Amino acid sequence: MAKTKNSGAKYTEDWLPIVDIKNGYIRVKGDGLLGGEQYVTGVRIEPKNIFITDTQNQAYVINALMDFYNTMNEEFWLICCDRPVDIDLFKSELEIMYNEAQNPQIRKMIQEDIRKCEQFSGPTYNSVDTEFYILIKGSVKNVEVLQKRVANMISGLAQAQLNCRQISDDDARVILDSFFNDGLKTEFGTVMS
Repeated sequence: MAKTKNSGAKYTEDWLPIVDIKNGYIRVKGDGLLGGEQYVTGVRIEPKNIFITDTQNQAYVINALMDFYNTMNEEFWLICCDRPVDIDLFKSELEIMYNEAQNPQIRKMIQEDIRKCEQFSGPTYNSVDTEFYILIKGSVKNVEVLQKRVANMISGLAQAQLNCRQISDDDARVILDSFFNDGLKTEFGTVMS
């Protein structure tokens, strides 16, 4: 449907404050109080189950995370997104590995993993991978300050034995899809020009 001036219809891009997504930054319109446009960026944290480690390591990680959060002196958002996992794709990769493996013990281990995949595939299972993000915002004019804050977050999370990296454009889209589309990935293209 073509957008016309007289149609009176509201379009998503008319009310979303998003201007652009580029180089791991979501550029958003200013709200008037803070001036012009701002960037939203952050880090993607790799999931880690600390509860399979010993209690001393668990306590260390938890204390390091408390120290990290206490050093965050700006507004931030902690976001968890469930992302669907394609078990059939993983199973196909295992089958290729199985066909290429020469060692009978390795073939047996791969075959066991293929059987486990079959248990979790099908219409009754919704396999998801949980992703964790910490987002911050800053002025478009002070990108260096924002980049330093991201580097400090990465360093602080490394002290807590967590691996992370600055978000990519794809990560930004996953976050937006999670909020605006109930976690479903949109396949119809972008609404921004």
